Amino acid sequence: MRPGTLQLQSLPPLSLYVHLPWCLKKCPYCDFNSHEWTATAGANEALPEARYLDALRADLTASLPLIWGRPVHSVFIGGGTPSLFSPAAIDRLLGDIRSLVRLDADAEITLEANPGTFEKDRFRAFREAGVTRLSIGVQSFNDQHLKALGRVHDANQAKAAVEEAARSFDTFNLDIMYALPGQSLADCEKDIRTALSFAPPHISIYHLTLEPNTYFAKYPPALPQEDDAWDMLDLITDTTARAGLGRYEVSAYAREGHRCWHNLNYWQFGDYLGIGAGAHSKLSFAHRIGRPVRVRDPRLYMERALAGDAVVSADEVSRKQLPFEFMLNALRLRDGFTLQQFTERTGLPLSSIDQALQQAQDQGWVTLDASWVRPTARGFDFLSDLQSLFLAD
Repeated sequence: MRPGTLQLQSLPPLSLYVHLPWCLKKCPYCDFNSHEWTATAGANEALPEARYLDALRADLTASLPLIWGRPVHSVFIGGGTPSLFSPAAIDRLLGDIRSLVRLDADAEITLEANPGTFEKDRFRAFREAGVTRLSIGVQSFNDQHLKALGRVHDANQAKAAVEEAARSFDTFNLDIMYALPGQSLADCEKDIRTALSFAPPHISIYHLTLEPNTYFAKYPPALPQEDDAWDMLDLITDTTARAGLGRYEVSAYAREGHRCWHNLNYWQFGDYLGIGAGAHSKLSFAHRIGRPVRVRDPRLYMERALAGDAVVSADEVSRKQLPFEFMLNALRLRDGFTLQQFTERTGLPLSSIDQALQQAQDQGWVTLDASWVRPTARGFDFLSDLQSLFLAD
């Protein structure tokens, strides 16, 4: 609660992120804080669900003074592969959360799931535990591409998982990737049409990128040419639009009423408390914005969280960094943001972005309609260049 240099008149909505770090196999493109359980445990040793849940509860309890009295509008349980945890464990986790924070009665509660951990009735049990939205990491319905991506599931398992999600949940999300090793435009179209055949309310579609410190970065596969990847994106956008899914964010397509509220809060520069191994937070106070980070190693996290000491850094976002941090999120949205939202969420005057905003307009990357800033189609295509205009000198 120490003093800072900002003047925030009100605090933004607050979300909660919970990180469950284990997975069956580390994918070669993944740069998240995920850990193969089989690589760290004996063959017959079960996940330390109870101890990790104890650590999460202790972590959340220690964080309460930072969010005291603020309602939580959404919960996102990510990983790793959270669906490795039993429905009973997820039920306990959500019970602990409800007992400690002011969780809205209609809060969106999302769980990431992998078709490789799919079992009959398991998804329904997650729903009964309180999960309202499932996000399924399908990536592709092509066995050859799934193998190239190092996924533990095949196309049939993916289809079975999506069918069960559609039966068990009113809303769910499919994660799909494109520009995969060996993928053609026809392959991409088949993947998208297969995904749309299940009438998903929401699809997140990501361009495969070679991230630092991953297996693919060290041993890069042959990927489609850049022009071919652009053709795939055009096809994806056209095909999803004809199926009734609007592209409301760079990588997100949804039917009316099914946008991901939790991610929208990120993109609108809302606040989020992150608990779990390696989790990041963004928390606003009257005069500053901080970014606490938890210890990454799961076993060390459990040890330190249970001792009330899970945070390893808590840097303050400087005034110079704030315009870029805001734009890094808000300009991903098709609807953009209002100038009032910028001042409310950053505590900065509009003069701090006047020059960059004018440059963006001159480039044809944004439109400014009264008090509303929206990226153009060209701005979406050159998003990184657009966002970089707001970097501090």
